[in-house]
Amino acid sequence: MLHSLVRRHALAPSFQLRLFFFSTCTSASTSGPTASPDPHFMVDYLVNSCGFSATGASKVSSFLRLRSTEKPDAVLGFLRSQGFDGADLRKIITLRPRVLVLDVEANLAPKFKFLRDIGLSESDVIDVLLQHPIIMVHSLQNSLIPKLKVWESLFGSREILLKNLRKCTWFLSNSIEKVRPNLNFLRDECGIPEARISLVFKRHPSFIVQNPDSLRALVDRAEGMGISRESAMFLWILDVLQGVSREKFETQVKLMNSFGWSNSDVIAAIKKFPHFLSLSTEVLQRKMEFLTKDVGMAPSIIAKKPAFLALSLEKRLIPRFHVMEILKSEGLWTSRFKLHMVFASPGPKFLEKFVLPYKDKLPKLLEVL
Repeated sequence: MLHSLVRRHALAPSFQLRLFFFSTCTSASTSGPTASPDPHFMVDYLVNSCGFSATGASKVSSFLRLRSTEKPDAVLGFLRSQGFDGADLRKIITLRPRVLVLDVEANLAPKFKFLRDIGLSESDVIDVLLQHPIIMVHSLQNSLIPKLKVWESLFGSREILLKNLRKCTWFLSNSIEKVRPNLNFLRDECGIPEARISLVFKRHPSFIVQNPDSLRALVDRAEGMGISRESAMFLWILDVLQGVSREKFETQVKLMNSFGWSNSDVIAAIKKFPHFLSLSTEVLQRKMEFLTKDVGMAPSIIAKKPAFLALSLEKRLIPRFHVMEILKSEGLWTSRFKLHMVFASPGPKFLEKFVLPYKDKLPKLLEVL
C-alpha cells in the first residue's frame, strides 16, 4: 500500500542520477551553463533547445527570470531521458514554465520514481504528467503522497486507483478538501449507505469533489422533482443532474411531453433510468420518433422501460427492427416475442434466437446486422 512507499520516500537518501542532457539538448544547452545580461536570452534558448516558435518562447519566457541555462539544461535532459519528446516538452513548459527551474534530483526524480513504484509504467507516467504537469511542481511529501493515500482509501484498492489514474488523472491535481464534507453530507444527512456512495464514486470519481454547495443544490433540485433520498437511484440521479443544466432539463421534459409523456411519466422514467437525460435533445428526439412512429411502440411503454433510450439507434434499434420485419414478412415472427424484449436481448442471445436459425434460408438477416 501507499504507507510503505511514504516511509521509503521519506527516509530514502538522495540517489544519484545519470543525466545525458549533453547529448540530447541542442547547441543552446550543450555548451554548459550560460550566464547572460540579456533579459531575452531565454527566448533564443527555448527556440533552440525545445523547438518553440519565437512567439511561443516569448510567452513562456515572460514567466521566467533566468540568467543561466544550468537548471533548464538539467530539467530538459532529465525529461528527455524519461521518454518525453519535443512536443511533450513544449506542452509541459507552456502549461507550467516553472518546471524549468526545478531541481532534478531533489524535486523531479523522486516524483517519477514514486509514480513508477506505485505501479504505473513509464508510458503511464508520461501520460499522467502530460495531462497534469502541475504534479511536477507540487510537493511529493506534502501533496502528492497524501492525495494518493486518500484516493486509494476511497477506491478501496491499489488496482482500482491505478485504473482510474490511467484513464482520468484529474484527481492528482484536484483538491481533496471537498471530499470529506461531501461524503459526510451524503452519508450522515442524506442517509445514503456508504456502499452505494462507493459504487457511484468508483464509476464517476469527479462527482465527489464538486463544490459542497453545488452538491447540496443538486439534492434540493432532486427533491424538488419529487425524488426521495431513500430511493436506490437517488445518488445516480444526482450524478446525472450534475451534468444536466436546468435549461436542458426543461427542454428534455418539453420534448417528452410532445411525445405524450406526462410530467409524472418523466419523473417515473428518471427514477428508473436517469441517464437518458444526458442524451442530446436531437438524439433523444430521433430515438423517440423511431420508437413511436416506425416501431409503433406506445409512449407509455417507453416511459416504463426508459433504458431503451440508451441503446444505439444505428447499431442496435434500427438493425434489430429490420430483422424482425423480415422475419415477420416470412411468417417466422409472431407478437409472442415483444419488440421491447427483442431490443433488450443481449447480442449473442439475439443472434441465437432470431438470426442463426434462419441464416441459410434468409442470408440477408446477417447483412442487415
